[in-house]
Amino acid sequence: MLEPEIAAFVERASALYPSHHAAMTSREQRDLYDRYAALLTPPLPGELITQDASFHTDTGHAIPLRLYRHPAKARENGGIRGTVLYVHGGGFVLGSLNSHQMMTARLAADTGLDVIAVDYRLAPEHRAPAAHDDCLAITRAALNNRLPFDLPENAPLQLAGDSAGGTLAASIALRLRDEGVSGVRGIALVYPMLGTEPQWPARDTEAHAPMLTLADVHKFRDAYWGKSEETGDASPAPAWTIPLAATRFDGLPPTLAIGAEHDPLRDDARVFVERIRAAGGDARLLIGTGLVHGCWRALETSPGVQAMHRAVCDFLCEHARD
Repeated sequence: MLEPEIAAFVERASALYPSHHAAMTSREQRDLYDRYAALLTPPLPGELITQDASFHTDTGHAIPLRLYRHPAKARENGGIRGTVLYVHGGGFVLGSLNSHQMMTARLAADTGLDVIAVDYRLAPEHRAPAAHDDCLAITRAALNNRLPFDLPENAPLQLAGDSAGGTLAASIALRLRDEGVSGVRGIALVYPMLGTEPQWPARDTEAHAPMLTLADVHKFRDAYWGKSEETGDASPAPAWTIPLAATRFDGLPPTLAIGAEHDPLRDDARVFVERIRAAGGDARLLIGTGLVHGCWRALETSPGVQAMHRAVCDFLCEHARD
């Protein structure tokens, strides 16, 4: 059963996001998604400072970034300092620095940490591993103090992301682990997509959930990882881009994974946490009762989302302490 406030959110969101969007071009869908997000975004917190910049990769393209900083909250926090790289969702097809600014702004305002929103190349124009490569480049730059912002040197670094952004954050952590690179203090994943097929039982029980259906998941998956013209199945993808395809789950930073009860991706978070714990790691699971995919946008009205948001903030603050 949906939380009453979430039911109202779903009704409002459905009215703002027309059902015929699948027939639109990628550009039209992205413009619609950004307009939809803007209509659900309240005024940003006061005293918040933002700064836009670009990071130029070794391959010659620019990755847009946006820094969110709340000096007043940072002063209140005493020993808590650090940076969070936030990777937006959108199924690898949608999303921008603007579409998720409510989440990034509130994380900065409520934790006092510097939050850097990371953009990346989108599918289907840029298929796997383009988005992963971009986020990996930004994380490596952050670990080496090479981002184009005035950041405290050697401040603790954490990764966070929602939906497809959760895929990217988890993949980066696994890739750095495999390379023997340390420095990421924590990973916070909100209703993440962690495989090319959702985990059971939510894959079936929530196949027709509001806000995201199993058919939607498959559409986004095929846009990014590709689809075999011969079999119709998902094409082979670089293994490191699929977190649940990893062969080992040890050696990861402390992880928080949050699933929404009414979401076909709900059990991706559960399975990821179970595998990390089985390997002796520190992983926490939260299932948002009565919540749906994309519900973070209901932060102003939903008690369940407010509890979810507090859990993310508490986790990030805990792992930012020196």
